[in-house]
Amino acid sequence: MGNKTSHDSDVSFIQALAELLRQNDLTELQVKRDYGENDSLNVRVSRQTAVAPQQVTTVAAAPAAPAAAPAAPAAPAAAAPAAGGDADPASHPGAVTSPMVGTVYMAAEPGAAPFSTVGKTVTEGETLLIIEAMKTMNHIPAPRAGTIKRILVEDGGPVEFGAPLMIIE
Repeated sequence: MGNKTSHDSDVSFIQALAELLRQNDLTELQVKRDYGENDSLNVRVSRQTAVAPQQVTTVAAAPAAPAAAPAAPAAPAAAAPAAGGDADPASHPGAVTSPMVGTVYMAAEPGAAPFSTVGKTVTEGETLLIIEAMKTMNHIPAPRAGTIKRILVEDGGPVEFGAPLMIIE
């Protein structure tokens, strides 16, 4: 009967991991639990739903770019070349990319002035925006001084690791 209890707690643990995945808009989570010699649980929870909408959005970006941006904030970076004909923002020499997966916040709190606006001159180390990851607010600093030319993310939107956040020239 001990295995039944262990199995039930494993199922609850896996359900909790799946919920954590959903709440933090993650695509994959892997955990290994060691219970003792020759007794462990290795769990990998992943979902592909975050990938498919971006691919669809990119294909449909030219006719529906304004509608696509709020629905999938990670997609405007990929959609921009189709809509504007510019080079990929991620390959731009002034691109500031996300160091983590999380939720973007453009201001310190709701209703406060945004950290960054197009045309603003920033100094190296100045906070450009906040990315919340696992209930931690991470201030993202400007990697160099310059002027903000484009902001490629939306307040409250999800962002993937390596996604371009903005262009500073």
